[in-house]
Amino acid sequence: MQNLIQKYNIPGPRYTSYPTVPYWDDSTFSPEAYLESLSRSFKESNTKEGISIYIHLPFCEQLCTFCACHKRITKKHSVEEPYIEAVLKEWKLYLDLFKDVVNVKEIHLGGGTPTFFKPENLRKLIEGLFADGQAKVAPNHSFSFEGHPNNTTEDHLKTLYYLGFRRASFGVQDYDPIVQKAINRKQLFSDVEHITNAARDIGFDSISHDLVFGLPFQNWERMEYTIRKTIELKPDRLAFYSYAHVPWIKGVGQRGFDEGDLPSGEEKRKLYENGKLLLQELGYVEVGMDHFSLPTDELYQSMLNKKIHRNFMGYTSSSTQVMVGLGASSIGDSWYGFVQNIKEVEAYYEGLAKGGFPFLRGHILSDEDLIIRRHILNIMCLLETSWEQESMQFPELPQVLVRLEEMQSDGLLEIYPNGLKVTDAGRTYVRNICMAFDLRMLRNQPETRIFSMTV
Repeated sequence: MQNLIQKYNIPGPRYTSYPTVPYWDDSTFSPEAYLESLSRSFKESNTKEGISIYIHLPFCEQLCTFCACHKRITKKHSVEEPYIEAVLKEWKLYLDLFKDVVNVKEIHLGGGTPTFFKPENLRKLIEGLFADGQAKVAPNHSFSFEGHPNNTTEDHLKTLYYLGFRRASFGVQDYDPIVQKAINRKQLFSDVEHITNAARDIGFDSISHDLVFGLPFQNWERMEYTIRKTIELKPDRLAFYSYAHVPWIKGVGQRGFDEGDLPSGEEKRKLYENGKLLLQELGYVEVGMDHFSLPTDELYQSMLNKKIHRNFMGYTSSSTQVMVGLGASSIGDSWYGFVQNIKEVEAYYEGLAKGGFPFLRGHILSDEDLIIRRHILNIMCLLETSWEQESMQFPELPQVLVRLEEMQSDGLLEIYPNGLKVTDAGRTYVRNICMAFDLRMLRNQPETRIFSMTV
């Protein structure tokens, strides 16, 4: 195991998209091209499966030094209403584009800290999406939000439940006080317990906790303590993420501790492997990469039924062809193209004030991109892929298989005449396996490090 870690612990993408954001090709992108692809995709999918909406709510009252998200640190809650007005203004641009009734299947509130916003303002935001009657809640909808245990109140939960939300995700990260101090994320187990139980009492049917391994000062004793405390609350799902140390991208926010305080690659992988075994002993099953759930949870059932999906919201139990991203820095997906909004809040406002979509950059997928994207999604979600159908074949497939031969020799996957399957040992290295298919990265290796380590 140690030799494999040393061998495969290299910088690599997390594959919430393909192509990954650093390899988006601006030369193929224009707002008009993206909107054309979005209109086409909307017509193909709206009636059949509906659409998804991701809303980025960037405000946080304090900086957590492990965080790589786009956020704005402020204690001024006067920012809430102008931001909501801007998001609803952006949504109106999409409604004007779509023209037809929009069936909203998924909404996810991410951040930042969505529960930074007052409950009444979250209600204003969600009700505003449906205010003019052009958008409708799909019968099989799935609405979810991310909450900070320190500021999520029962009023937040009641309001969001009334609005149709049934899944809550609470960021826990770690319960050890030394680790919490290092990442500036202090919260008591009793606070997490209170809000988790309150969510269940109100009627939320899927509750997820986020844990992070590889944080400063973590060792197995501290990690085991965190996992066992978490299991006392028996969340339906667990995201067990590897800490992405990318200070060259996020700057001072990830320089709140010294490099020497971080676990080594071998120590970090031990945290994951031991954590995985403990979670399995306690009744959880591994889903995709970095996620675990109880067998009764919809996420696990979607994996069994091969309906699980992965996008910029993470793993979801169903998929839609269209994901509209609203808010500063949010990313949209038409399946045929990606787009990211302007990142800075004030510049986002200025972009909207000009009357157009506040796009910053994007990518229109080529025919090759679409094939590679499907293979990488299959591997990330189902731990297998097939090229039996001609539509899944591409000219460089033989070279990809040559790159995978060594991984097969190391027991990480099995290659068949028309497909491959990731082994249990290979789950740890799913990102590495996907990289063998990543033609854009292979053709243009980065000169400087732009990704976190795969282990």
